[in-house]
Amino acid sequence: MSDITPFKIDVPDAAIKKLKDKLELADLPDEVEFSNDWSYGTPRDDIQRLARYWKDGYDWRAHEAKLNAQLPQFKTTVNVEGFGDLNIHFVHKKSSKPGSIPLLFCHGWPGHFMEVAKILPLLTGNKEDLSFDVVAPSLPNFGFSDGVKKRGFGIPQYAETLHKVMIKLGYNKYVTQGGDWGYVITRLIGVQYPSSCIASHVNFVRAKKPPEFLKSPLLYIQHKITPYTDFEKAFRERSEWFQTEGIGYNVEQSTRPSTIGIALTDPVALLAWIYEKLHDWTDNYPWTDDEILTWISIYQFSTAGAAASVRIYYESKHAELERGEKAFGYVPKVQLGLSYFPKDLVLPPRTWGRALGPVVFESVHGDGGHFAAHERPEVLVDDLRRMIEKVKF
Repeated sequence: MSDITPFKIDVPDAAIKKLKDKLELADLPDEVEFSNDWSYGTPRDDIQRLARYWKDGYDWRAHEAKLNAQLPQFKTTVNVEGFGDLNIHFVHKKSSKPGSIPLLFCHGWPGHFMEVAKILPLLTGNKEDLSFDVVAPSLPNFGFSDGVKKRGFGIPQYAETLHKVMIKLGYNKYVTQGGDWGYVITRLIGVQYPSSCIASHVNFVRAKKPPEFLKSPLLYIQHKITPYTDFEKAFRERSEWFQTEGIGYNVEQSTRPSTIGIALTDPVALLAWIYEKLHDWTDNYPWTDDEILTWISIYQFSTAGAAASVRIYYESKHAELERGEKAFGYVPKVQLGLSYFPKDLVLPPRTWGRALGPVVFESVHGDGGHFAAHERPEVLVDDLRRMIEKVKF
């Protein structure tokens, strides 16, 4: 553990000045009658207000100091097969209670390590008999971790990276929690390292197909004969909305990441691109301007740049597909917990989710969206605790 070093965010003054200089020169499209209609995309007035505040009023240094105070951060180097050494940034907070459960929290896009902030004190506190040692890495290409400059860094490599961080910290057995890409990565950790990954809790249930008769006969029959509940009908409507109206970003990032990556070097484009997701993927969450800009500033000031973050989409579709696809199938040796939030992006019927592995916990919520750890931290932590109470270690 000698190469695990404390880390504090300290964005260079020159980077802050460069951001403000770019914002000073920023321009927006001419106003039309639908400029502020969310159905057309990010509203012009919102971006104009946020960009002005980012330039003239928002205090990154204050929020940087808050993040450093809230989140104990570190860096370490892991060697990823075929890609060499990567310097990985991570949050690590241990409970004061001996014997706490090691928990790997994995973010997705357009999330980052800051998503763990609200759940961290809830998980590491000594509530009853269950507490956690929490590790929340910045994925390679995100936050303050290194970027990868060689093609082919796919989901198996993300899984390898995070597993090796846990091993370096001395956690040979651990549980995981993830949504978005965190679902895919932590599920593949369970495939690749089943002797270490004891259980996984997910809040993005990415089941791609119904149960198969030869693999799950009982679930297959239940799926065929059981009518959808009202909330499963709402799940279907939300999933159909995403597939028809919300998936454009995914197609672009999965096929031409360099094109959108060039656009994202402009801070106003970055703001518009991510702000749309913060709005569309949450359930009436009351975002403040400071909250939005802190979220997006982490992308603006990231080590590898915002362009690097979108490459996970391309590589997941083009690199080591056979290994990566195992994340969406039945993972036999890892106990599984499922939490459904109605404003998530893809919401399958529950029988589909139950075919993903040995499910020990399932919960359906009446509100909440894609960023559960940030939107509904207490609810997510309660689900995780209730699941872990049923896990056999």
